[in-house]
This record gives sequence, structure tokens and C-alpha cells, in this order.
Amino acid sequence: MARDVRRESRQGQPCHPTNRVPDPAFEILEAHGFEVVLVNARDAKNVPGRKTDVSDAQWLQKLHAYGLLRASFRPRRDVATLRSYLRQRERLLEYAAAHIQHMQKALMQMNLQLHHVVKDVTGATGMKIIRAIVAGERNAEALVRHRDVRCKASVETIRDALIGNYQAEHVFELTQAVSLYDFYQTQVAQCDERIEFTLGQLQTGIEPPAAPLPTARYRTRQPNGFSFDVRRALYAMLGVDLTQIHGLGPYVALKLVAECGNDMSRWPTAKHFTSWLCLAPGNKISGGKILSSKTRRSSSKAAAALRLAAVAIGKTDTALGGFYRRLSARIGNAKAVTATARKIAVLFYNTLRYGIEYVDPGAAYYEERYRQRVLNNLTRRAESLDYVLQAKPA
Repeated sequence: MARDVRRESRQGQPCHPTNRVPDPAFEILEAHGFEVVLVNARDAKNVPGRKTDVSDAQWLQKLHAYGLLRASFRPRRDVATLRSYLRQRERLLEYAAAHIQHMQKALMQMNLQLHHVVKDVTGATGMKIIRAIVAGERNAEALVRHRDVRCKASVETIRDALIGNYQAEHVFELTQAVSLYDFYQTQVAQCDERIEFTLGQLQTGIEPPAAPLPTARYRTRQPNGFSFDVRRALYAMLGVDLTQIHGLGPYVALKLVAECGNDMSRWPTAKHFTSWLCLAPGNKISGGKILSSKTRRSSSKAAAALRLAAVAIGKTDTALGGFYRRLSARIGNAKAVTATARKIAVLFYNTLRYGIEYVDPGAAYYEERYRQRVLNNLTRRAESLDYVLQAKPA
């Protein structure tokens, strides 16, 4: 295919791209030295009434010859490899979650209410008890001995929840669900090995940082965490600690690097970056009048991760948390999430491109600045109306 395209291109014939370039064709052409441009179909709409493959190819060739087509973002080959491994890991975790539900269903069919007394059935206590049931144990007194000392539920509560009606078919369902869950956990561990190796091979052009890794903001262990230290691997690769930004944990930071890459020069400014993420207002202006300023719809996984980070940061006592709560009370939660996600995206962009260290001034500092700004506005309004704004005596 690549040889045919090269022969046709020498004769000056335009190549025939489709509205969505498949990954294999893109990678093959790129490997043979072609500068492949992935174009958004929204930017290359054909003239109405001429929608055929030939006319579509001719129209795209003419637009590209005039420089009217913008190339969509596609990460470098090594970053795309990291992205593929990370997406595969997420897919495997989704499959494993389905089998956790199958385990819970089998337990309920046997009248075992373990998932009501244990916070997580895949935790230390839950899995020990489930594996004992699969191994043939039916005595509640024997099963409750597998309770971990850190479990908040009492021995009596767990024992009462393990008095059930064991049927062979339901135990068989539980056995298969546990086997499939273990299989996917093994596959996830293999993905972790590939991700760790790929992170070590990424070409960033940055010297290893001389300063030690900063202290982590949060030390809580996340469920479905990686088998290696993601913070340390990212810090060695990027030279900055992205987790110092509030809302960006190790997983979200790795997700953003895998989806956006580490070369922020692909976007001239932070505004271009947030617009690409569909977190900036999509203004529609006609005759000097703004018809709409809604953000565009997006299926970007990076934008989704930033929105989740914004929801989490809204509960913290930080400047970004104060910003989220103020907007949420004024314009609603949905718009506050988008605005906060945009702020986090700007911090991510500036940290990677310019090496700016994020320093949180705190929620109190933010609220005081906001109060002072409102006070200054009221003072100017009063002066414009020939009034004097005076503070209330203590």
C-alpha cells in the first residue's frame, strides 16, 4: 500500500484519505516517510450534493493544497505506545469490575451478606473469606477467622452475615467469578510492567533532576494502584512533580501525560491547549453579538480525567477548592467543574512547558482576594454615583 501511494504521489496524484484514518494505515504511511495529516471531519466538510469518494478526495486535496486543513493532535510514537498500554489497563479493570459484581451476585444468591458488612469485597478480609468458601469452608465461625485486624466490622457482625444457604450451582458461579477476577489481575500486572518499561524508554530531552523527589501531598493507597512508584517514574522523566498540583494524583498525572504527551510546544499557548481539550468557551459571534458560549462536546479522555480531578478538588481547603465552591454557588456544579478543570489544565501546561512550580496560597487567601476585589468594585460604583462607601463601625 505504501509503495502504491508513493508511486502515485510522484505522479502528482492526490492520495485518498477517508473521514477517519485507521491507525494501521496511519502508522504504515508514517513509517515510510510520509507526513500524514489527521484531519477533523468538521473542518473538511464537502460541498453539498457532491458526496462521493472521488469528489471527497479531490476536495480534501484542494483544501490541503491551499493550507486550509489543520492537523489534529497525534502524540509521538513512544507516547502513543504508553497511551495504548494505559487504555488496555483501564479496559482490563473494567472487565475485572464486572466479575466483582458476579461475585456479589453469587454471594447474594447464597444469602451471604458479606458485601453489606465489608466495605470492599476485594479487600483483604473479603477475598480471604471468598477464597475459603471456594475452597469448601461452610462454617461461619471458621470463615470469620479470616477477618483482618484493620476491618471495622465486628466479628459478630461478619459471622451473622456468613450464615447462608450454600448451593452447588451458586458456589460454581462464585468459583468462576473469582478465577476470572484473578486472571484479569494477572493481566493488569503485566500491563504495569509494560507501562513501567515504556516510561523508562520515553525520550524527553530533559536531564534527570538533581533535587530529590518532593514529599507527596497524599499518602493514601488508591484501589487498583500500580505495582511501581508512578510519582518517582514521572519525576525522573519530566523533571517536575505534577502531583504537587492539587487534584492531580499519580494516576491522573500519568493519564494526562499518556493522552497529551510531554511536549507542550504542540500548543502555542495555554489557551490553545484548553481549547483543544474543549474546556474553553466556544463563542459563536455574529454581528458583534455572542450567540452562544457553550463549551464544545468532547470525548477526550484527558478532559474527562481533569473533570474528575475538579470534582475531587472542590472538597479541599485550597485556593482551587474555594474557586470551585464560589462558582458552584453562583452558576451551578456543571459549569464550576468545567471552569475548575480548565484551571487545572492551565497549571498542567505551565508546569510542563515552563517548569513553573505550583504553590497553593490556600482557600483563606483566595477568599480574601475575592472579597477585596468585590470591595474595590463597589467603591468604584459608589464614586461613579457620587456616593462614598464607608465601613460599618465595629
